[in-house]
Amino acid sequence: MAVRGRGRPRKVELDLRIIVDAALALTDDEGAAALTVRRLAARLGVDPSALYRHVRDKDELHLALADRLFEEALTGFEPSESWRDTLRDLALRTRDTALRHPGAAVVATYRTTRRPAEMRIVEHILAAFGRAGCSPALAAVLHRVYGDFSLAWAGMDAAFETLDGAARTGDEQAWTRDYPAADPIAFPAIARSVAHMARLDGTTVFLAALETLLDGLAARIAAEAASRRPGAPGAPEGRTRATRPLP
Repeated sequence: MAVRGRGRPRKVELDLRIIVDAALALTDDEGAAALTVRRLAARLGVDPSALYRHVRDKDELHLALADRLFEEALTGFEPSESWRDTLRDLALRTRDTALRHPGAAVVATYRTTRRPAEMRIVEHILAAFGRAGCSPALAAVLHRVYGDFSLAWAGMDAAFETLDGAARTGDEQAWTRDYPAADPIAFPAIARSVAHMARLDGTTVFLAALETLLDGLAARIAAEAASRRPGAPGAPEGRTRATRPLP
């Protein structure tokens, strides 16, 4: 930002980075509903028309904001030689970033940005599956399975953070108040597990789901590797059996 002349109105030097940072701050302070071109322009101290020189419309602003979250998630990230450790770290970073910026995450986690930070994450994911021994075809499928899981869970937890206090408290207390009070005759399975259900929190459940996903990915990778071995059941002698069709 620069001031031109004493007593004159402040002139704001805009670029896309300044706009996206302001959009992120606006959603942090006031939630996703506040992210309009008019509100963002007011926060920056410019006419709304000035924003359209840098973003075509609100949708492009959402995509740029989504890529800003990917960029933050990658800050300090280094891939591991272990494909599981790499994917675990990225999933944790994605969720942590969404929880730091829930207002932005609820409008961003279901988008495909086609921008640099997203492409860097996709490259890391595909490279991790390559280190695991996946064929390019299987890596493409598992990348979508893993990526959609991570983003969907991050978006769900972010959306929960945006609920008002009463709604959040009601949902959180359901497992310690409402479910223990359920009729054990009508709901015997709930009665058997309810004490354990009451001890769970969102992070514990996410970590369990993530490890379950990684176990499933490992099984799928191992099945593909087994199907390629000479002499695998159904494979022509001296040749590897074709990988089963991918979904």
